[in-house]
Amino acid sequence: MEVRRNDTEHRYELFDGHELVGVADFVVRGDTVVMPHTEIVPHRRGHGLGDRLVRAALDDIRATGRAVVPVCWFVADFIDRHPEYAG
Repeated sequence: MEVRRNDTEHRYELFDGHELVGVADFVVRGDTVVMPHTEIVPHRRGHGLGDRLVRAALDDIRATGRAVVPVCWFVADFIDRHPEYAG
């Protein structure tokens, strides 16, 4: 599994080998990054891939010094379950 930031498409992408299995969209607005949507392909849901994708995206965003605005319910839920990502 590998998470890549795709700046052209404004999303983080989760790959299993050559298969794209998930995306997390983002919009940079100054010192914040809005995350409006996250999706895992239906046949791969329920195996923790969303958590893996969101964790990598949040780690990457944190490294830029920007704050996250979790519009996506899944990102907001992840942050609630992992308070070290709050703030």
